[in-house]
Amino acid sequence: MEYGTSRCDDGRGEPPVVPEQRRGVHGRMPLAVVVIDAEGRVTHWSSGARRLFGPTRQQAVGRLAVDLMPVSGALRGAEVRTDATGSPEIDDSRLGTVYYPTAGRARMAEPGHGQVDVLWWAYPLVGPGPERLLVLAADTKGVGGDALGRDDRIGPGFALHTEFPGAERLAGRLPDILPNMGPATAGRIVAQVLELGYPVLEISHHERVPVTPDWGMPRYRQRRARQEAVRRSAIAAGGAPEQAHAPERAPDPDDVDPEYAPDPDDVNPDDVNLDDVDLDDVDLEYAAVRERLEFLNEVSGRIGTSLDLARTIHEVTSAAVPRFADFAGTHLRAQVLAGEGFPDGPPDVTTVWHRVWVEHNDEPGRWDDTVPVGESIAFPEHTPFFQCMVTGEPVLIPHISDEVGDRIAGQFEKRDLRPLINGRSILIVPLKARDVVLGFMVLLRRPGREPFDDMDRTTGAELAARAGLVLDNARMYTYQENVAETLQDSMLPQVTPRMAGCDTATRYLPGTRLGRVGGDWFDTIKLPGSRTALVVGDVMGHGLTSAAMMGQLRTAVQTMAALDLPPAQLLRNLDDLAQRLGEHYLATCLYAVYDPVSSELVVANAGHIPPVLVRAQDGRSELLNLPTGAPIGVGGVPFETVTVRVAPGDRLVLCTDGLVEVRGQDIGAGIAALCESAAHPAASMDDACDTIIRALAAASRDTDGRGGRKDDVALLMARLNGISAEDVAQWRLALDPSEVGRARRLVRERLLRWGLPESVETAELLVSEAVTNAIRHAHTHHVRLRLVRTDALLCEVTDDDHELPALLSADRDAESGRGLRVISKLAREWGTSRTGRGKTVWFEQALTHSAEQASAHPAETPAHPADQTLAHPGERR
Repeated sequence: MEYGTSRCDDGRGEPPVVPEQRRGVHGRMPLAVVVIDAEGRVTHWSSGARRLFGPTRQQAVGRLAVDLMPVSGALRGAEVRTDATGSPEIDDSRLGTVYYPTAGRARMAEPGHGQVDVLWWAYPLVGPGPERLLVLAADTKGVGGDALGRDDRIGPGFALHTEFPGAERLAGRLPDILPNMGPATAGRIVAQVLELGYPVLEISHHERVPVTPDWGMPRYRQRRARQEAVRRSAIAAGGAPEQAHAPERAPDPDDVDPEYAPDPDDVNPDDVNLDDVDLDDVDLEYAAVRERLEFLNEVSGRIGTSLDLARTIHEVTSAAVPRFADFAGTHLRAQVLAGEGFPDGPPDVTTVWHRVWVEHNDEPGRWDDTVPVGESIAFPEHTPFFQCMVTGEPVLIPHISDEVGDRIAGQFEKRDLRPLINGRSILIVPLKARDVVLGFMVLLRRPGREPFDDMDRTTGAELAARAGLVLDNARMYTYQENVAETLQDSMLPQVTPRMAGCDTATRYLPGTRLGRVGGDWFDTIKLPGSRTALVVGDVMGHGLTSAAMMGQLRTAVQTMAALDLPPAQLLRNLDDLAQRLGEHYLATCLYAVYDPVSSELVVANAGHIPPVLVRAQDGRSELLNLPTGAPIGVGGVPFETVTVRVAPGDRLVLCTDGLVEVRGQDIGAGIAALCESAAHPAASMDDACDTIIRALAAASRDTDGRGGRKDDVALLMARLNGISAEDVAQWRLALDPSEVGRARRLVRERLLRWGLPESVETAELLVSEAVTNAIRHAHTHHVRLRLVRTDALLCEVTDDDHELPALLSADRDAESGRGLRVISKLAREWGTSRTGRGKTVWFEQALTHSAEQASAHPAETPAHPADQTLAHPGERR
């Protein structure tokens, strides 16, 4: 076996000429095209490479080229050796530095087919991209195998393309052989190939044949040539051209007079003269069809790799340039781009279109002002663009003369399209789905390139049909995602940053993977007694279904929290509800109740990540040790409650697993990072949340290398400020109507001590009504009255009657039913709740501006000792 390397320049002093080609040797051949990076790994692998070497594109890209191709001369640094059969073997080594083009012949063993001779040409590449070597290869049988195989002097080489007839056509064919890549990359590679030398076959010292790509198949050429010869013979016998078919199809007797219509079956194919048929015409016809099929096949593999609408638009537009067109611009209807669902009805002159992407192989920025990306436009009626979008059919203008271009450009008021379209060939294809036009693509070819023809119109229509389906899939996904996001946003609470005795801050981040809308939620719920419920949960799964489940569970939690259920009982009821809703309702949930008066935190967990508590005293963070519990929806597992003592200034951090889960790591590493970042000092609650988000995102990038967070994230932070004993007063009242007057006096004195004189009159009235009702309905025990001063005045009246009062319609002369109506009218908020030993009626009274100032600076007068203890049941006014 021999490896021959041709000279890379034409230094022989004699210009090459193109003689009559040696019989059996021609330059048209099927080419394998491979692009290799600096590491010697394949970055582009054409379908011709698959047919010649075997591996598919998916199998080849990323592998070392020396493992796939017997072209060691092109892969500098690869040592050639032979095996036991004498066939070459290639060492697995990386690509070295190559400064000039090389070419040669190689032989490889193909299972089941024996030895295969291969020609190859290799070009070094430079530029900003990873491409460092272009390799062209062909089977010698595609060149006229016997002649070439017997004469080893015929081999690959290089020459200036300008030395051959039809030089511009040769140069124009080069982009067609490159695997689909961006126009900038393809243009750069073509320019370097033409500078280094066009690939040729060197037949002798003076004879060279330029290589042109060919996708034709010899068997088909022979069959097609024979059919063409039969057709011509039939025509010569007196038949109409349109009725003279190949033997596979007989003419229709209803269309031609039988007396004059020849029967093609009477024509002996062996008697026809194949020399009358131009095999090159037949070959070029098939090659053109084959080339378009190759193009559509490669485009189909490139588009639709993502359901992201913007990325899909980019893929669809870029697929056409430069192989099929020199300019491509995609326009979509506004409803499609906005993800508002399927457009209604056909477009008209009022339809607004968005130019979403433009791709061309002119200099960068050449058409930015003429056709800017992102522009919204309604196309005039008398233009080919309007014709395409209303008919839903491709519009082809092979050549736009100055007159036609001026007429089209005259329909647009704000810009001059003539530099872009005049002298070019234009093809406009609709992007349709379910017979509705979603958009259209404008394709242009510059002068000097073959204009669009009917076959191109068919190819463009097929490209647009495939692109339309891909765009519709992306549109439907975007629409569903928008619906899910809207649903989720409507269900996520607008958390009040300040609650009684605590401040809160929240963050929600959607996931980054497909179906990123999830079921994470958080909530803060106001409870009686100045308490606050802190909730965080995560429905398993993603998408619209999970968001809907989240809404149902969140509503259920709010409802049961309003009943003031203990945390463990609330989770038990939520678990029962999830099982009744369906077997797929699975979620984790953490429910905590903070009492700022007693400085206690009561927590129950249902399979969720435990919260982190940051102590204000020393800044130390700790993961609360809670019973894990089973997720909501599992059923049959008890939930436990844990009470934790906290101090004013402590911070509680609750989150979902999306914040701490890192691909490839144990979740414990993420939880450790959460504890560390939560302990960092921060100027505000919002800053503290942002610090946690940044720290966990950095940890994810460090391990994943690609910014690894995929799941959505819910984060809830609460600073547990507590309520000072100076701001709380409580008394015990006997079951005696005379205690109502005492209650008014105690309230008046306390409010004056707190510096709230403007609130005294209303508070006395409301307390009088609430205490009267409590004394009337209590059974055996005393009534408790409590006042709490925060940003509002909270009053609570508790008795041992378990029946909750209801707001009734009272007649003018009725003696009962007025108490709650008065409270409802004058209080900012009010409510009732059951307790373990009865019920509580509470109301909040808004403080005036001056009262708020007094609240910010509480009176320094010490509280009366009698008011700081529970009054004796027998105490009277």
